[in-house]
Formats: sequence, C-alpha cells, structure tokens
Amino acid sequence: MLRPGGRGLLLGLAVAAAAAVAARLAGWWGPRAGCRLFTPGELARHRGGPEEPGLYLALLGRVYDVSSGRRHYEPGAPYSGFAGRDASRAFVTGDYSEAGLVDDVSDLSFSEMLTLQNWLSFYEKNYEFVGRVIGRFYGKDGLPTSALTQVEAMITKGLEADKEQLKEKKKFPPCNTEWSSARGSRFWCSQTSGGVSRDWTGVPRKLYKPGAKEPHCVCVRTTGPPSDPAPDNPTHRDRGDLDHPNLEEYTGCPPLAITCSFPL
Repeated sequence: MLRPGGRGLLLGLAVAAAAAVAARLAGWWGPRAGCRLFTPGELARHRGGPEEPGLYLALLGRVYDVSSGRRHYEPGAPYSGFAGRDASRAFVTGDYSEAGLVDDVSDLSFSEMLTLQNWLSFYEKNYEFVGRVIGRFYGKDGLPTSALTQVEAMITKGLEADKEQLKEKKKFPPCNTEWSSARGSRFWCSQTSGGVSRDWTGVPRKLYKPGAKEPHCVCVRTTGPPSDPAPDNPTHRDRGDLDHPNLEEYTGCPPLAITCSFPL
C-alpha cells in the first residue's frame, strides 16, 4: 500500500518502468547477428499442418515458434488465423477475418500500441523467438524499417501518457460513487478511493479535463501547498489543490464535506 511519501515512489517506479521498456524494445528491434529472416511466403508454410515444418506466428515483424501452444494456433484451433503470418492488427482489434488479420497498425492509438507492446512481452516470455519477417517492419537486411520506428515512437509516447495519467490520478483520485433509484446519487472520498492509497481523504469536486464532454468526480486535497505551485508565487493559503482552475464545487454540497448526496 502507498504510505506517506509513496506518491513520489510510484511516479519513480513509473519512470523506471518506462525506461526499462524502452531498453527492452531497443534490444528486441535492434541488429542481431545470425537472425533468421523469413519472407511472407516462407512464414506462411509454418501454419502447423501435417506436412509443414513448424508452427510460427509473427508480431510486429518478430517471429515466434508457438508449437508449445499448438492447441491455440494449429489448424482448426481458435487462433489458427494468426499462424504463418504477421497479424499484428488483430491482436488489438479482435477482427479475425482475412481483412483484419494484417500487419498494418499505422492508425492505432497510443493505448492500442501499448496493448501490442504487452502482447510482445507475452510472446517474448512464453515462446521462442526464431527470426524476423521481411516486409512492413524489417527490411531485407533484417534492420527495422521506418514503420517499426514509428511504432516504437508511438509506444514511447503511450508510456509517457500513462505516466502523466498516473501523476494526475495521484493528485486527483476518482471519487467513490453510487446510484440507486430510491436514494439518487452519492459521491464520497476515502483514503483509498479510486484505488489510490494515500494519507489524506479529500473532498469531492468536479474535474473538467480539456477535450472531455463531461466532468468527473475526483477527491481533492484540502490542506498544505498546491501540487503545482506557481513558480512566481511561493506562498500559499494552506488549501491544498482546492484552488485548481479546472475544479468546480458540487452545488448543494458543503465545501468541505467528504460526502455529497443528491436525492432524486
């Protein structure tokens, strides 16, 4: 559990995790002596059929021997469509049609790219890496293409965005919420609300995020200096983050109440 001072610890861990992932990606995608290269046609001969030499699949151009998971990937198995090809896109979209089992991930979002990175970690951990497929992500020399460089950049940006989201969640943990047809709505804060353990409770406020259509309820620290003090104004009014410009009080709720109820 997070203890006093743990907020900085978690952020430090997030930064360290991002650095570790970046280093791991560089190791996965960088030059590797003796790495086997497959053409798409050669890879297609590894679908696990009776007369075929193996059961392989590719993800972001990296080829894995998934023979130990044969019941998942062999002909007729639930994920047989992934065998003998790079179907990176389908790992995110869940589209297992021929049109969806492709390697084009150019329009995926940052969070979807992180999902791919998680899948890549899964295959690195559980299956044997056997080579690279020549095409979208690797050239005939076995080196990364611009498409793979773009994927790496997207994953890095996704990790940075996750780090920022974690930072904001520590500053403004989500409220506990409940609704019933008999009692209406209730928002309240505790020292573990939003799944964030901390040494303060906070009070409910509406948080307006740029680009969001609706505000959402967050718990706001009420004492001490603000989380983001103005550099030209070191003094503060011992109000925590209550004066943050993106916050708004709930109408009809006492300003320092930890619970706000709104009967029907």
